[in-house]
Amino acid sequence: MALYDIPINALDGTPLDLHQFDGRTVLVVNVASKCGLTPQYEGLERLQKQYEDRGFSVLGVPCNQFGGQEPGSADDIRTFCSTNYGVTFPMTEKVDVNGEDRHPLYRRLTEVPDSQGAVGDIQWNFEKFLVSADGRISRFRPLVDPEAPEVLEAIEANLGG
Repeated sequence: MALYDIPINALDGTPLDLHQFDGRTVLVVNVASKCGLTPQYEGLERLQKQYEDRGFSVLGVPCNQFGGQEPGSADDIRTFCSTNYGVTFPMTEKVDVNGEDRHPLYRRLTEVPDSQGAVGDIQWNFEKFLVSADGRISRFRPLVDPEAPEVLEAIEANLGG
């Protein structure tokens, strides 16, 4: 199954057609509202604003599997993100990214190695996957800031300049 054929819902519970990202560069990030890394929302939103006109989008994927740090409802998450970080990028429903109930999107993404060649489980909140317009995927672990040079270089390379 192609990445964009995987069914997932938007944060509001309606179907989110991932085909809207086909031909674009997308940074898929499992997010949480009550994590020490939550301030990464600021950088993610700056990336969204900086590159959205060039065929780029962040896709936030809430997950409550790491220390129960995303316990709220969809409305809680939406309010938190818009009030505290002005988030404008699309968000999915809350899903599991690891374990037996791992969402099919993350079954596919966790097959991708990081820069050290490691594959498998998501390590923590804010793990990032950059999906290029042609379907190549790069993986950045949670402590890599969204605006780190290696992420910016990968985005720029995938946007063609």
